Amino acid sequence: MIGEKRLACDYVLAEDATAHLPVFVDADETRCDGLWAIVDHLERTYEDNPLFPEEAADYREALRWLDFLMGPFPERVTRRIVFQKANPRFTGASSRSTPDMNIVRSGRDELHKAMAEFGAIVEQRGNLAGKICSIADLALAANLSALDYFGEVKWDDYPPMHEWFMRIKSRPAFRSLLADRIPGQPPVSLYAELDF
Repeated sequence: MIGEKRLACDYVLAEDATAHLPVFVDADETRCDGLWAIVDHLERTYEDNPLFPEEAADYREALRWLDFLMGPFPERVTRRIVFQKANPRFTGASSRSTPDMNIVRSGRDELHKAMAEFGAIVEQRGNLAGKICSIADLALAANLSALDYFGEVKWDDYPPMHEWFMRIKSRPAFRSLLADRIPGQPPVSLYAELDF
C-alpha cells in the first residue's frame, strides 16, 4: 500500500520480536498499530492513488476480500504450504523439521479451490472488488507471490489468474517484492519475470 501510494518509508524490525501487530509511524509522528489502523490511515491521509473503489458496494467488497485474504486464506493455504517449505529460521518456527506433506497437500487442495473462484471473479470484474486494482488485489497478490516463490501456483491451470497476476506484477509497488530472496532458498526460475 505504501508503494502504491508512492510514499517513502524506512522499514524497521520490531524491537519486540514477539510483537504480532505491524506498526506505522508517519512523518508527523502519527502512530498506527495493526493492519486495519494502518490501512485506514494511509487511505484517508494520502488520497492520491486510492486503493478502495468509490462505489459503496465495491468498497465493501474490497474490505470483505481484505479480511478473508489477511485471515482465513493465509491460514488455510499460505501458512500450510510456505511454513512447511521455507526454512524455519524465516517463518518463526521454534524447531526444524521435515516438511509434513499432508499439511502441504491440504493447503494445495484449498489453493486449487480458491484459484478457481478467484479466476471466475477476475474474469467477470477485472479485479476482485471491481474494475480498479484495490487493496484486496494487493492482499491476494502478496499471498500468491509467497506461494509462487516456491512454485506452488500452477498458472497454466488458471488462465484468468495468470493474466491478472502478470498485470499485478507490473505495478510499481510489486516490483520490489519480486527482488526479495530467502537466503539459501532461491525462488523458482520464473518468479521475478513479469511475462511468465
